Order: sequence, then C-alpha cells, then structure tokens
Amino acid sequence: MKKILFVLEKPPFQGIKLQENLDMILTAAVFDQQVALLFLGGGVLSIKSGQNPTDLGLKDTAAIFKALEIYDVKDFYVEVESLQAFGLKPGDLIFPVQEIYRKDVNAMIVESDVVLSAG
Repeated sequence: MKKILFVLEKPPFQGIKLQENLDMILTAAVFDQQVALLFLGGGVLSIKSGQNPTDLGLKDTAAIFKALEIYDVKDFYVEVESLQAFGLKPGDLIFPVQEIYRKDVNAMIVESDVVLSAG
C-alpha cells in the first residue's frame, strides 16, 4: 500500500478542476491506497462551510468531500497559516481536520510515497 498525499492549493470554483481532483482522489482510494489530503493557500476554501457553487453552475463538492470517509480517506490536514490568511478556524470547515504548521509541511511531504499537487 502506498501513502499518497494530495496537496490542494488552488481556490475552488474555477471551472471543473476541483471535481477532476476529487475524481483522482477517489480513484486512488478505491485501489486501497492510504490517501491523505493537505489543504494549503486557497485550497482551504474548498472545504469552507456554507458555500453554494450551484449558483455558479458547478457541482457541490462538499458532499463528495464528506463521502471520502466511506473510501477510508480520513486524513485531512490544513495548514494553520492558510486558515489564518482567510480568517478561518477549523470549525468553519465541512469536516474535522488536523492542523499542521507551515514549518512541518515539508516533513509530511517527505514521509509520503507519492505526492500529487491537485492544484
């Protein structure tokens, strides 16, 4: 089993990019890989509560993120500094996350077998 880290750094709702990334994440999880997600920068906005992307003609990805647990994806990390930059707290997100400081991100990347920048 490989330890795969998906790094989501881009803000959501810029076309179908987030949906495509979620498809990659689900595919990895279906093949019994150990999948973790790390939200950095604008990527933290992907899991902010209370958004309604259907107003923009896009799918509501919150339901897909919440369903990841069914696929045994339970390791969600958010960079503390990114949360702070957007004035968010862990309670503002759609599911529980583990906070990680910027200084510790590199160690997380090194510990992973595969790192994919999911944009």
